[in-house]
Amino acid sequence: MDEGGPSVRRWEDLDTDILVKIFQSFDIFELTSGIGHVCSSWRMACADPLLWKTLDLSIMKSNFIKIPLEPYVYVDGRSDKILTRLLKISLSLSKGSISSLIFHFNLYVSDEQLTYTAERCPHLRRLVLPAWNRIKKTGICRAIRSWKDLESLTMPSIANPPYLIEEIANNCANFCELKIMGPFDIFFATTLVTHLSRIKVLSLRCSMLLKDALIIILDGLQSLEVLNISHCLLIEIPPPPEPRRVMKELDDTIRQKASRLGQFLTCMEESCVMCQRTKADEGLMRWYRYEEGLWKADEVTSLSLY
Repeated sequence: MDEGGPSVRRWEDLDTDILVKIFQSFDIFELTSGIGHVCSSWRMACADPLLWKTLDLSIMKSNFIKIPLEPYVYVDGRSDKILTRLLKISLSLSKGSISSLIFHFNLYVSDEQLTYTAERCPHLRRLVLPAWNRIKKTGICRAIRSWKDLESLTMPSIANPPYLIEEIANNCANFCELKIMGPFDIFFATTLVTHLSRIKVLSLRCSMLLKDALIIILDGLQSLEVLNISHCLLIEIPPPPEPRRVMKELDDTIRQKASRLGQFLTCMEESCVMCQRTKADEGLMRWYRYEEGLWKADEVTSLSLY
């Protein structure tokens, strides 16, 4: 700078608060692209806890193909390496400050990746993990044991839910919010009532829901305040030999039982696009067929990712 000339400020001289404000507009790929190596002040800004309250991986999908045997997907090795690298950088910068972790519906995380993440996010409160083909029972249980502060979980329906629900009941004292993306049967309903009777918010939207399972949770979840069954395919199974049937409206029994709730969110309209899609997919939504990110929606504000 010449004497008497205009002063020139360098990027690395920017106030840390201003750098953090700029970095807040970056997505996860930009934050982990190496900007923290520019200089010490940028590194400090990149590690600011304000940037790492949420680790949002909802823009990242695995490159995979479906296979006929477990885990029913094969993930390309390069895709796995990219995710591992991103997790290592993010978890290093965040220094344990992540409280919300969001995975894309088609991001197939491995046991090792989940365990690595769980160990470095000890204060996690919200987890969105709607795809876990590659995660074994031991992996998810070990992760849950690390997340003592977990309050909210978005998950797929699974064939054997007790082991997961029991882990949450035994380890997460403040757990109160659950979203299940997939069919909800009597077995799942009974498991919830048995082990997580204290939950306050439950969303089953866009799923196949048995009427008997709905009655079980309405009777058994006495702490429940908010229930979302919008766009569900509600199935009634009468005594044999009568075939099961799709209910077109809620009967008085359900309405009376749900009257104690603070919010009972429903939609069973023939003209509703989402109801039509749930019916076409037979209660097991093929989200890849529809608008990108549509799976993130929820009528319950606290569960919506928009």
